[in-house]
Amino acid sequence: MRQLLAVLAAYADQLVPATALAGELAVHTPAEQTRTVLLDSVHRLRGLLAGAADAAGRRTPETVLVSLPGGYLLDTGGGRSDLREFAREAGAGYRAMSRREFETAARRLRGALGLWRGPAFDGIAAGPLLAERIEGLEQTRRSVLTQWVEAQLALGRHRELRAELRTAGAGRALDTYPELARVLGPDFGRSPAVTTRAVRRTLLGGVI
Repeated sequence: MRQLLAVLAAYADQLVPATALAGELAVHTPAEQTRTVLLDSVHRLRGLLAGAADAAGRRTPETVLVSLPGGYLLDTGGGRSDLREFAREAGAGYRAMSRREFETAARRLRGALGLWRGPAFDGIAAGPLLAERIEGLEQTRRSVLTQWVEAQLALGRHRELRAELRTAGAGRALDTYPELARVLGPDFGRSPAVTTRAVRRTLLGGVI
């Protein structure tokens, strides 16, 4: 059930084909049993959702975990989620960066990064579909981190940034910070242009 819910949540409000869901479950289920396990998991998840249904009956388990031709959809009803909030904050940060509003950019990008409390879908045995989503989220996180560092440098916050990079790893999801600080070394922040290039190489593997 956890694996099924994770995949549906990763692609919330989108139809996920039953074949793709079966492929996910095949990670730890014999191929010939995946359809049965899928149907059983849907039934049990709806049973759990029944306990959270609103008193007015506007949202039923069947309208939250929706059966559609070819697959299933997790209907959030427009509710809030960390993923959606992350995208909103990151988008606002990117737009502020494009306008060179570095104070706003730093604040919004930091807000996006602050939503990460651990690896995406930690503890879930990811199959191919979920693994692809996790990789995409991690790449996005690293891109946001790069932009946040650039915003901080543009604001002249070299010392503050260095201090945070040195101390940030403990208890946070931003475990790239100490790794980044080690790579940059003692000359970190002395040249913003050189620092930016080093940040991009470290976080994005030379993609940009």
